[in-house]
Amino acid sequence: MCGILAVLGCADDSLAKRVRVLELSRRLKHRGPDWSGLYQHGDCYLTHQRLAIIDPASGDQPLYNEDKSVVVTVNGEIYNHEELRKKLRNHKFRTGSDCDVISHLYEEYGENFVDMLDGMFSFVLLDTRDNSFIAARDAIGITSLYIGWGLDGSVWISSELKGLNDDCEHFETFPPGHLYSSKQGGFKRWYNPTWFSEGIPSTPYDPLVLRRALENAVIKRLMTDVPFGVLLSGGLDSSLVASITARHLAGTRAAKQWGTQLHSFCVGLEGSPDLKAAREVADFLGTVHHEFHFTVQDGIDAIEDVIYHIETYDVTTIRASTPMFLMARKIKSLGVKMVISGEGADEIFGGYLYFHKAPNKEEFHRESCRKIKELHLYDCLRANKATSAWGLEVRVPFLDKEFINVAMSIDPEWKMVKREQGRIEKWVLRRAFDDEQQPYLPKSVLYRQKEQFSDGVGYSWIDGLKSHAAQHVTDKMMQNAEHIFPQNTPTSKEAYYYRTIFERFFPQNSARLTVPGGPSIACSTAKAVEWDAAWSKNLDPSGRAALGVHVSAYADEATNVNSIVQATNVNSIVPSKMIDTIPRMEVSTSGLKILS
Repeated sequence: MCGILAVLGCADDSLAKRVRVLELSRRLKHRGPDWSGLYQHGDCYLTHQRLAIIDPASGDQPLYNEDKSVVVTVNGEIYNHEELRKKLRNHKFRTGSDCDVISHLYEEYGENFVDMLDGMFSFVLLDTRDNSFIAARDAIGITSLYIGWGLDGSVWISSELKGLNDDCEHFETFPPGHLYSSKQGGFKRWYNPTWFSEGIPSTPYDPLVLRRALENAVIKRLMTDVPFGVLLSGGLDSSLVASITARHLAGTRAAKQWGTQLHSFCVGLEGSPDLKAAREVADFLGTVHHEFHFTVQDGIDAIEDVIYHIETYDVTTIRASTPMFLMARKIKSLGVKMVISGEGADEIFGGYLYFHKAPNKEEFHRESCRKIKELHLYDCLRANKATSAWGLEVRVPFLDKEFINVAMSIDPEWKMVKREQGRIEKWVLRRAFDDEQQPYLPKSVLYRQKEQFSDGVGYSWIDGLKSHAAQHVTDKMMQNAEHIFPQNTPTSKEAYYYRTIFERFFPQNSARLTVPGGPSIACSTAKAVEWDAAWSKNLDPSGRAALGVHVSAYADEATNVNSIVQATNVNSIVPSKMIDTIPRMEVSTSGLKILS
């Protein structure tokens, strides 16, 4: 991931202003340590901190059209750039960068080209011919982006809060799937999929179609000119991504440059569930596996750095970001610059354990839609910033636009948890990859119960955080919390502890408003808390708060744990008849093809 900062129409083209913009841009240098660029046109400044993934030799930014009248600074990857170049045959490209197509698409199609981009991106484009500009963010918000306004009438765009919070009167999260146009004077939504209206879909479940869509999503993300690997927690989502990557790596340009053996990475406390499961998957797939251990104290010592980089005080995000932050540093030290990960599947398929209590398919689907729409505030924010803190890029195939369209068109009745039929959470995804002839994963992993990342790295991690917070936050502090923090008042000592650190780094009211709030159980939205009356008395974002569902639910509150464990035994949830008739797939020069 790169870092971008744009200051537009600031009514100051002095040397002092240029120096200030450079100073602010350097706050994003961790995102792009490979090169820095700044373009100034009058009182407009476009800066870029580059992490070179595609065309490292010549793809420095900002990028330009032929006569340099259109300038763009981009953070992201455009996976269909080669296809788009073919539509722009009359244009001359300066670099081999995937992002080089953006200025030329603007020349050809005006502002209405963003939905042609297949990838993850945030960009600012300046048209020097009339001093107009546009800014846009990818469909789901995989890349982080903020917008702010100065008292002098300037508009600021930055990959992170720290690039603009000290110089803007007001700033906020740039909404995913939107375009900001100076000509129009505001936002307009460019991403309008069918599922966004939350209407209930009715397409029958076809496991082969779903499998093919995910295979395609992973394959297109193997586009790289630098060493890469996969994040492997041992859970279903990351394991499937690793399995698909391992199958299709051999036929890619990346394999020719860096070899055909895949590298996988996992982090956890000694003896944690994720370490054990990831090792099993790595052995099954034959990856070069890197296992990183951390202690509770290691994590606690990193909390302040994590909050500074992640820019949130949300409890579950900080819990999960800390191990990822530590792992990203280790990965980068090995010379790896890009990883592929499994974020997004739980939102799309209702994988969080609280979905077990969905009252009907309509509520199930609406909750899934709500979760996807909020990903940019939680898991996307975590994955993007925890890795970018060390100049590491993360790609997320489950959030591929076409894959989401396929998955969200399935009749949600098929996604519902029905234990009596052997259907646990994410059953449609598990079944799509349950291939007897060419197994993607061991059965024990394919049907492993959902484990949130902050739990899977080791249950004592969260317990240790709570204990640490209790030593620093008194009961009296909690009694006055609503007066100290009237916005999103902390309801636990752990939340209070994180909030005080966040406020030190980002004291502005605009900053605290960028963080979501409200009650949650096991990562649910506030609306889903209504599904079970008992949940309102046990609000905690950990999956272990899903009492009666998680096999290791909080012991002092769960009942009949033995029966729960028995109910979720792998042998009881694996369908009696496995899918052994789905053809296997491989990559050819023309893309994905099915082999009988």
